[in-house]
Amino acid sequence: MKSICVFCGSNFGTDPAFEQAARETGRVIAEAGKTLVYGGAAVGLMGAVADGALAAGGKVIGVLPEALKAKELEHKGLSEIHIVRSMHERKAMFAELSDGFITLPGGTGTMEEIFEVWTWGQLGYHSKPFGLLNTAGFYDALLTFLDEQVAKGFVRAEMRGMLLVAEHPAHLIAGFEAYVPPVISKWIKKQDT
Repeated sequence: MKSICVFCGSNFGTDPAFEQAARETGRVIAEAGKTLVYGGAAVGLMGAVADGALAAGGKVIGVLPEALKAKELEHKGLSEIHIVRSMHERKAMFAELSDGFITLPGGTGTMEEIFEVWTWGQLGYHSKPFGLLNTAGFYDALLTFLDEQVAKGFVRAEMRGMLLVAEHPAHLIAGFEAYVPPVISKWIKKQDT
């Protein structure tokens, strides 16, 4: 595993632990000798994760859509920045450049990014690991909901198990190194046609 993509908010959120976790995640990725791939902005948790990696001497690659360049304030200190035309191109480049995906606290865009990566994994489009950094219990309610999806027959337990969860970025990276994707069908039942 050479590179890890981090999905996270362009805001800091209400708990100082979120910013601290973002900086620590960047630092841990850099100290593990891995490249950080992220959204390219200098603001919020996005800026904090990049700054954490850069301060530890890491390589950081940003991918920023043209339309967000002014709004999210392009980070000027990155190793590389790719300006793309759309969010679709951004996510495709994240997938191309990254060997694993960590999700920090964030909003709907952050959720959309990790759920798309998860869906692609369920469908066998990739076999890369991905997980949530559950800082200060931020994802507790989501994890309960995901378990409910399994209980109600919409997600196989094996597919739910694809999503790694930890409270420290080093634990997620260790889980990534040992990750083996499931080899079963994502479907619980298929209707006969």
